[in-house]
This record gives sequence, structure tokens and C-alpha cells, in this order.
Amino acid sequence: MAALNGLVAGLVIFLGGHLVSRFTGLRQALVNRFGPNLYRSLYSLVALMGFALIIHGFGVYRAAGYIPVWEPPRFLAHLSILLVWPAFILLAATYLPGLIKAKAKHPMLAAVKLWATAHLLANGDLGSILLFGSFLGWAVYARIAVKRSGALTMPAPSGFTRNDVIAVVVGTLVALAFMFGLHRTLIGVGIFGV
Repeated sequence: MAALNGLVAGLVIFLGGHLVSRFTGLRQALVNRFGPNLYRSLYSLVALMGFALIIHGFGVYRAAGYIPVWEPPRFLAHLSILLVWPAFILLAATYLPGLIKAKAKHPMLAAVKLWATAHLLANGDLGSILLFGSFLGWAVYARIAVKRSGALTMPAPSGFTRNDVIAVVVGTLVALAFMFGLHRTLIGVGIFGV
């Protein structure tokens, strides 16, 4: 269990920093104290530090040996691949205003929810459950918080726009790159045996 310490610390720092930004009173108090530029710099530094700890901590956990919790049926791995594809499209749509972004309301959070769910379906070890379950819980909470704040009102175009086409193409190409080699290169685990 000690092999999970770095991963847990990284999750607490990364997601904790993101949660602070959801508490508008606390966030405003920090902005007032440090100024907007220093607050953004500190926020980014905390996020990067947490993200680096997550990566390092998960690597240490994997090297120490997975802690099995359950054995996912093989078909869930295939379902997981189908879920990750629209996650990449939603991620691209985050930066490309159009019908997809308007309908998803907050495509980044929708992408994180799909990505985390897909990985929870395909991985039954404790470290993966902690990692992807934490991101899924955070994304669900953040989506509810954004909805309650009323910040999700965005007029939708009448149909697919050029940006939507770009989001679908870019998301599909990135998903294919991950499926056919990039996932193994970056994460160390191949998809389709590649």
C-alpha cells in the first residue's frame, strides 16, 4: 500500500487545487491576497506539481506490482476504447466553439468523465480505481458546481460548424494515434497489442 502514497499525494494536490477554484469566496480571497497574476501562477504551479506526482506515483505503483481488486470482463476493454474516442472529440471541442461545445455545455468535463469511466471499465486494480475514480468524482462535482453557478449558458449554432468538423477530425486522429502506439509510448501499456 505504501506504493500508492505518491499517487494519492498527487491526486490530493492536483484535484484539491482544482476544487479550490470552485469555491468562489475562497478563490476571490486568494486573488485579493496575491493578485490575479500571482494567483494564476501559483494555481498553475500547484496543478503541475500535482500532475507530476500523479505520473510519478502511478509509475512507482505499477513498478511495485498492481493490487488486484476485480477482473474486468474482456468486452469492457472494447467498450472503453469506444468511450475514449468521443472523449478526444470533446476535448478538441473545448477549444473550438461550435455545436458540440454548446450542446456539451462543458466539453472538457464531459471528456474527463468519459475518459475516467472508460479506464475504470478496463482496469480493476486499486491504483487505477483510485486514479480514474478520483478524476471521475471531481469531474461530476465540477460539472454540478458549474451548472449551479449558471455559467453554462451558451447559444448553440443551428447546425454543425467548421469548428465541429475540425474537432471531430482532430479528436479522431488523436484517438487513433493513442490506439495505435502513442498510448504505449506515453503510458507503457499498448492497446490492440500495439
